[in-house]
Amino acid sequence: MAGSDDPAGFRLAYVPGATPAKWVRIWRERLPSIPLTLVAVEAAEAPELVASGGADAGLLRMPVDRERFNAIPLYAETTVVVVPKDHLITAADEVDLADLADEIVLHPLDDTFGWEQPPGKPAFERPATTANAVELVAAGIGVLIVPQSLARLHHRKDLTYRPLTGAPESRMGLVWPEGETSDLVEQFIGIVRGRTVNSSRGQSPAEVEAARNRGKGKGGAAKGGAGKGSAAKGGAAKSGKGGSGKSGGSGATQRGGGKGAGRSSSGSASGARRGKPRGRR
Repeated sequence: MAGSDDPAGFRLAYVPGATPAKWVRIWRERLPSIPLTLVAVEAAEAPELVASGGADAGLLRMPVDRERFNAIPLYAETTVVVVPKDHLITAADEVDLADLADEIVLHPLDDTFGWEQPPGKPAFERPATTANAVELVAAGIGVLIVPQSLARLHHRKDLTYRPLTGAPESRMGLVWPEGETSDLVEQFIGIVRGRTVNSSRGQSPAEVEAARNRGKGKGGAAKGGAGKGSAAKGGAAKSGKGGSGKSGGSGATQRGGGKGAGRSSSGSASGARRGKPRGRR
């Protein structure tokens, strides 16, 4: 596969409102020896972070540039309108987009819906961020349309929200650079798609961990091999020493040859001396 796995582990970027906790937990259960690092990033900066290699993949809001990125749509977010707790809208369980016609609807520069102009009346100027817009809602300047995840992220005791029907939806997706689908990215894709541990798609988690650890083990294996060689030499030396008395091997024969030869020579001489009288008879 294209791409290379970072030896430090897998880095996952996520934009405000994204909730990667479930997938991170599954990753840590399946790949405990490969750390997953979460990288929080603002929505406007997220695509460049992923494209530049600052993260291996990211949980970003769609759409993204499909010429630069691979993307898998994950889920649609509920759209809500954020209002003060004493606003008339709170009397209803949900609100229709048409109900906001007479409201000042704030349109932050980091808006997630991509519309040119939201419904209702425009504010005098656009807030720089969603967080700034929430402050203006609390001050009674207007209302704000956001994904429910952002309404929860910027929760305040003096504000509440209601589901908004007829409004566009924000969609979250898993995004990674085009042509850089590494084994670790494949593993995370399998997790977000609900594949089981034993899925036949790509390498299993155990295979990924083993491949990653092989590189770490090469140095240790070389050292261990050297130790084995030394042990072999030591074993040969021990075999040579012990063989002289026990096995009668060639080494032992050579080491004991001096004494054995000496005894044999003296025995022959003695036999010759003893044989002389017989010779005289």
